[in-house]
Amino acid sequence: MPSILAIDAGTTGVTALVIDEQATVRARGYREFPQHFPEAGWVEHDLGDIWSATLAATREALAGLDDPGDLVAVGLTNQRETVCLWDRETLGAARRAIVWQDRRTAQLCVSLTEAGHGGLIHQRTGLRLDPYFSGSKLAWLAEHEPHVWQGVTSGRTAIGTVDSYLVARMTRGLAHLTDATNASRTLLYDLSTGAWDPDLCALFGVPLHALPEVTASYGLLARTEPSGFLGLDLPIAGIAGDQQAALVGQAGFHAGDAKCTYGTGSFLLAHTGDTPKWSDQGLLTTVALQHPDGRRDYALEGAVFVTGAAVQWLRDGLGIIDSAGDVEALAASVPDADGVVFVPALTGLGAPDWDPTARGVIIGITRGTTRAHIARATLEAIAFEVRDIADLMCADGGVPLTMLAIDGGAAANDLLCQMQADAVQLTVDRSAELQTTGLGAAFLAGLGVGVWSSPDELVGTRRTSGVFEPGTADPIAFARWRAAVARSRGWAD
Repeated sequence: MPSILAIDAGTTGVTALVIDEQATVRARGYREFPQHFPEAGWVEHDLGDIWSATLAATREALAGLDDPGDLVAVGLTNQRETVCLWDRETLGAARRAIVWQDRRTAQLCVSLTEAGHGGLIHQRTGLRLDPYFSGSKLAWLAEHEPHVWQGVTSGRTAIGTVDSYLVARMTRGLAHLTDATNASRTLLYDLSTGAWDPDLCALFGVPLHALPEVTASYGLLARTEPSGFLGLDLPIAGIAGDQQAALVGQAGFHAGDAKCTYGTGSFLLAHTGDTPKWSDQGLLTTVALQHPDGRRDYALEGAVFVTGAAVQWLRDGLGIIDSAGDVEALAASVPDADGVVFVPALTGLGAPDWDPTARGVIIGITRGTTRAHIARATLEAIAFEVRDIADLMCADGGVPLTMLAIDGGAAANDLLCQMQADAVQLTVDRSAELQTTGLGAAFLAGLGVGVWSSPDELVGTRRTSGVFEPGTADPIAFARWRAAVARSRGWAD
């Protein structure tokens, strides 16, 4: 039975899955890699750590196979917007990657907005001027690290996102490419032309020759070099940013399909068909998928920066739980948060508020507050953050949701799933495979080599692991949440 190797290079670790033509996971591997915080609000990754984690996770997955010879293709999915620079010849990193969560360019984005560039950027890219995206990170490097940038301008140093870097490593530098879903998250890509925009590249000071080729999301995109990638000689046949890959993994190929992934952050995507739909209130317009014939599907996206990362902070920062999985039992030990509200704006706020100067707030603490109340307030915050996006999808995006398909690690939490259904007042349907980002990468690669003949063939592969019907909403708790969000804003200004 032919199988696909899917590599999901996330924000905190790399997952490798082997998925067969029945959409069944046959083997998996996982490795975390370190996070670096050189200054307040800065987040960086060592590209060598990402590559080492990729190799280790892949080895672990391959060790679980009876016959690795069944593999027919590789699919990639990745944390988006993270800026990577590497030497084209040696493949060594020119510096650590600047991660999508990084806030160092907040003032630069303010300056560009005040100079009147926000309208052009929104019109051409569907995005907004925010440190989240890649363009401002590259402009910051050009200004603050000229010794690094000299390699970019000379042509020795390549620029890309994590998918581009992994393709370079897997092909030993023979391919420098990215797919349209990743390109559409950079502030440098024009949604209407499907290509890098010369005006935007000039605005951010990015030379076009340093950027990767923009390709379809599936097809025969490149080929691994065995001596550089664990002896594997396979076509790289599918690439997509993690959130678009999760939409594919949920078989969301048609207008109106929507999903929410709970990872480091939470991201709600709604497929809007073959025409981009713009939002004036904080939703992002993005490429959902590019087909090999050049056709593009689009989506509206609401991005929440910190959800699963808030649970990690309870574990690593406060030490009130031993593992992320402990948060459910702790939160369930109390009937409510007892008036405590946690706004996990640990790296600023995404949609709908878009405030890079916001910071985390825990408010409503009394002498009776316990760690259980804080744990419950954390889950409540995740549910309310997603409700903010769902409300905006309907009111501004004109995409009323009829149900919410969910996935990601935190979706294993039954209490969170029920709180989410109550908050959005929709049926919440949890995917049987929570790693739908990797599943989507496998689906794309399988389409690329003909394991599946069309996206429609994949619709019947989706399976559920739980359906949560909405109970009674709590308008007072939601009003408290919005009041606390207002108090978190502008703190780091």
